[in-house]
Amino acid sequence: MAAPAAGRGLLAAGPRPGLDLHLLQQLSPPPMFPAAPKTQLVLGSPGPATVAPKDVHFYDFLKPWLGDGLLLSAGDKWNSHRRMLTPAFHFNILKPYMKIFTKSADIMHAKWQHLVTEGHTHLDMFEHISLMTLDSLQKCVFSFDSNCQEKPSEYIAAILELSALVAKRHQQIFLHVDLLYYLTPDGRCFRRACRLVHDFTDAVIQERRRTLPSQGIDDFLKAKAKAKTLDFIDVLLLTKDEDGKGLSDEDIRAEADTFMFEGHDTTASGLSWVLYNLAKHPEYQERCRQEVQELLRDREPKEIEWDDLAQLPFLTMCIKESLRLHPPVTVISRRCTQDTVLPDGRVIPKGVICLISIFGTHHNPSVWPDPEVYDPFRFDPENIKGRSPLAFIPFSAGPRNCIGQSFAMTEMKVVLALTLLRFRVLPDKEEPRRKPELILRVEGGLWLRVEPLGASQQ
Repeated sequence: MAAPAAGRGLLAAGPRPGLDLHLLQQLSPPPMFPAAPKTQLVLGSPGPATVAPKDVHFYDFLKPWLGDGLLLSAGDKWNSHRRMLTPAFHFNILKPYMKIFTKSADIMHAKWQHLVTEGHTHLDMFEHISLMTLDSLQKCVFSFDSNCQEKPSEYIAAILELSALVAKRHQQIFLHVDLLYYLTPDGRCFRRACRLVHDFTDAVIQERRRTLPSQGIDDFLKAKAKAKTLDFIDVLLLTKDEDGKGLSDEDIRAEADTFMFEGHDTTASGLSWVLYNLAKHPEYQERCRQEVQELLRDREPKEIEWDDLAQLPFLTMCIKESLRLHPPVTVISRRCTQDTVLPDGRVIPKGVICLISIFGTHHNPSVWPDPEVYDPFRFDPENIKGRSPLAFIPFSAGPRNCIGQSFAMTEMKVVLALTLLRFRVLPDKEEPRRKPELILRVEGGLWLRVEPLGASQQ
């Protein structure tokens, strides 16, 4: 996850998305500052990867909520958990989630249809899509349906509140001190929301723990196989390390809470921005729509299946170009564990904290000509050849890259395909103003107009 306070000046957009990119262009080559134990260096160019753990300073505010999950843990614990959790994102686990993504998108689209009939054609994409991704995640992680898209959910409200409180705290330097923060109303709200989220996760884990001994692992897996669903909690309960040791309840809670946090906001941001970019470029939107229509032409019901994902090349290019132009995570921090030589010969000393600007890298004109232009053909297979793999890093890179990137891309493809099949999206009169927080948001919401397509148009 990103350190939201870092690089805010570089991202403070004006009334249109392309403003102030000249500031980013000054980052190549990156600036160097006098070496000191806590020196911070901003990098905005693809360069050599090195072993660099996350700097804990920017992530500490999440610790009471997320514990020692993959996002915040380090060293041997992180290595062990990363190996144990990797099977949770195998395609055999992800395949059954396709129906969950479809069902959650169906609910959101039914809401849109209802709102349009009542005359509400301008919708905030972040508001609707965040609820949809949280709905999906609750089902994929816990096999729990809270109907959060249709009625209020305490658990979902707590997650949204925690995300907002962490982002707000980052911007208030005097509240970086725990002692002061927990005396404030925000600090008390944060603790209360943490308790609610932890209690929910703990209850699911305990209930599942009680089921396993009475049913036996073999019978449990057979029942799950029949239902064709193995949720994230199941995988965490069943996983073992090389010595046959499983995860503790505290570890499982930390990983489940981390997945809920990291999985909803980032995917919602990615989907919201790609809909914005396609609204601004109706020719690309129509080409995506035709690709989906052709794929599903003789199929009823019109659902995206696993094997279909590879048959949507242009839609995938549009998603990737949107992730380049508007990466959900704009900046990450890493601490160098050894002296690192840059391509121009300068050295980043060991111990220096690097703020790696994903936004800056994705807008670097020496890598991406006309970087502010939305051009999906940058990701045509022919145009990718010879490009550094570190030029496009929406899911970070290296050993600590996003473990859930296949999950996120799958959900984005399914939801975008079904949305374009059912609706035409049109831009609002006012251009959005970027607002970098924990993820790349928009001041006042990302508003688009939606027009339902008739059966003949689908």
